Amino acid sequence: MTTDISPQQNIKLSRGMAFWSGLLLVGLGIAGLVLPNIATGVVETWASLLLIFAAGAKISNAFATRQQDGFIWKLVLGILYLATGIMLLVYPLTGILSLTLLLGSFFLTEGVFELILAFKIRGRANWTWVLVNGLVTLVLGAMVWFGWPYNAPWLLGTLVGVSVLFTGISRTMLALNLPSTVASTDSGSSDPVAS
Repeated sequence: MTTDISPQQNIKLSRGMAFWSGLLLVGLGIAGLVLPNIATGVVETWASLLLIFAAGAKISNAFATRQQDGFIWKLVLGILYLATGIMLLVYPLTGILSLTLLLGSFFLTEGVFELILAFKIRGRANWTWVLVNGLVTLVLGAMVWFGWPYNAPWLLGTLVGVSVLFTGISRTMLALNLPSTVASTDSGSSDPVAS
């Protein structure tokens, strides 16, 4: 049994999903701001667990393809991932310091890409929210570099909270301006999102 979704229903569904995902990001951003030390610990622990799981995948892939060239290098890379993940778990303060600098680089890069996105969609309503998000993210990246290492324990969680909050606000505001109906091609009107 197949169900066809009309273009109007598809737009309404997309708009609703974009709106609620934006609100979820706003809530997570506020949580990061209210509990910055906990948010910092969560980010550091998440990164260490990610590396450990990636190490498991890399090591198992190395053994699964051991007849091929590069077995030793694949194995060494997997062990490097595992050692780094374990070090982040065992020595969280060192991990927080390292991750804070890495996050600063990420924010600077994300800010540049958000600015590029803002200028690509500048014809759309509320595009300035994306522009503001890009500028705020750039400022956050600069804050990391100028405040490191003294404010690393709380700064990581705070910066992640601010970034997620502004991303959520910008996405929610864009969702509010998605067209609610498909523009008629007979009337000669055009969809502002498509241009």
